[in-house]
Amino acid sequence: MSIARRGMMLVLSSPSGAGKSTISRRLLDGQNRLTMSVSATTRPKRANEVEGRDYFFVGRDRFEKMVRDGAFLEHATVFGNLYGTPAAPVKEALARGQDILFDIDWQGTQQLKEKARDDVVSIFVLPPSRTELERRLHERAEDDAHVIAARMAKANDEMSHWAEYDYVIVNDDIVRAQARVEAILTAERLRRARQPGLSAFVKTLTGEGT
Repeated sequence: MSIARRGMMLVLSSPSGAGKSTISRRLLDGQNRLTMSVSATTRPKRANEVEGRDYFFVGRDRFEKMVRDGAFLEHATVFGNLYGTPAAPVKEALARGQDILFDIDWQGTQQLKEKARDDVVSIFVLPPSRTELERRLHERAEDDAHVIAARMAKANDEMSHWAEYDYVIVNDDIVRAQARVEAILTAERLRRARQPGLSAFVKTLTGEGT
């Protein structure tokens, strides 16, 4: 049977190359009640990206106006580009019992927790080693050597925030890492506080109100 449930914000964070985006794609393929949060960004669109699916690509002036208008749940500057999560569609989805997946950094996660702590479940993904992290960045072939060097330099700062997260997993195997995230998702969906329909259901079991 189905009991009314409030959705959650499932946050995945990691240094670039640790695998959060790959885990995110695999989760979305296998979870019916999970959708990806689409952020706005001032970053230029990559060749394989689609407007409205991967990001909303906006100019800096428009982005800054959205910040002033309070249109974002969170926003951050990453490698010189601005990123932000529009608030309205997320709030509507949570009320419908839809879970929203966030692929954001520690700055964005802190802001989400400040505004909606009870709705946030945060997971930090660590690489199995620094050598493997660098290998994955080179294998992606999306960035030049200068950008890869900058990402590696930033990794220490990003990983220093691991203790701020509810859960931490090491992505030494993508299938195993996905299974661990799915286990967390299943458990968090069953939290009593996320099932407002339980009260009415229990009343039907106990005969209250009849």
